[in-house]
Amino acid sequence: MNKLKTKRAVKKRFKLTKKKIKHHRAGKGHILTKKKSKRKRNLRRTASLSGDNAKMIRRVLPYG
Repeated sequence: MNKLKTKRAVKKRFKLTKKKIKHHRAGKGHILTKKKSKRKRNLRRTASLSGDNAKMIRRVLPYG
């Protein structure tokens, strides 16, 4: 059986841990002047995927 290919774009955006898939939150790229400091601070933290989204990401990252 052939090796499975990893989607390189997904590999750059997500980090697999044993139980979760971590990713950076959207909305921190531009137009930051109108956003509150608390909101920008919370956008710095990583979030985790769950459910169907996590299954989809695990499918395109076969070897972690």
